[in-house]
Parts: sequence; structure tokens; C-alpha cells
Amino acid sequence: MPDVVVNILTAPYHIVGDMIDQGGTFVIYIFLCGLLLWTLTIERFWYFSRILPKEAESSLAAWRERTDHTSWCARAIRQAMISKLNAGMAANQIMMKTLVPLSPLLGLIGTVSGMLKVFESMALLGSADARTMANGVSEAMICTLTGLAVSITGLYPAYYFNHRARRETELLADHFEF
Repeated sequence: MPDVVVNILTAPYHIVGDMIDQGGTFVIYIFLCGLLLWTLTIERFWYFSRILPKEAESSLAAWRERTDHTSWCARAIRQAMISKLNAGMAANQIMMKTLVPLSPLLGLIGTVSGMLKVFESMALLGSADARTMANGVSEAMICTLTGLAVSITGLYPAYYFNHRARRETELLADHFEF
């Protein structure tokens, strides 16, 4: 029974190790992009669920304590408070939006690298050996698959947090009454 549990828990590690062995060094970079992307995704979930409500409430409390809400200076302060909250919401979105297309590009580089190995083996052997060609094509396809998988899984979080930041900024602007 304990061996079964250990095998189940270590299976993802072995699968990733096999993909790195079969796909080459570009798979490592793609997995690092995926790890960074999902670390940022978890951080954004944490920010929107735990940190933003506290920051918004403290900014709203500071705004409500002001007696003047109609002067030019008060409007500038209001805008600065909303902009500060928006900057917090938009943090790391550029990095997420960069990692999503970067992963398939790294997969494409790995694909080209694998295909170059195929052509190199064909040139060295003077003929098309099916076993050698299959190895290079396999490396190429694993890089493509890994890059696309990381990119596809990161599309929704990148879109979601961009949309949520815009929506939350509009809602907060409505709460800062004149």
C-alpha cells in the first residue's frame, strides 16, 4: 500500500523528467515559464482575494474622512487613490501577458532544433534512417506540445486578471463618491 501511494505522488515528477529527457533543454525553459506563470497566477488570486479588499477599504475610509470632496484638489486626491489601487491590481499582468506567447515560441525553437537534428543525422548517415529520424521528430513534437500546453493554460488567467482589474477599478471609482 505505501509503495502505491509513493508511486502516485512521484508520477508527475517522473513524467516531467521523461519529457525533459525526450524533449531537450528547451522543455526546461518552457516548464520554467509555466512555473513562473502559475506562480504569478496564484499571487494574483491571493492579491484580489486577500490584499485588495483591505487596501480598498483603507483608501475608502481615508476618502470618507475628508470633508472636502468637490474641489480640484480633492478630485486629484481621489484620482490618485484610485490609480494607486489600479496599479496594485495591474501588477505582474505584463509579465503574464509576455509568458503566454513566450512558451509556444520556445516550443517552436525546440521544434526547429529537433528538426535540425533529424537533418543532421540524415546528412551524416547519407540516408534516412527511420529510427534516428523518429528520435529527432519526437523531440520536436514534445517541445511543441509543451509550449502549447503552457500557453493554453495561461491564456485564461491572463485575460481574467486583466478584465477583473478593469472591472474592480470601475467599481472602486463608483465607491469614491463626490
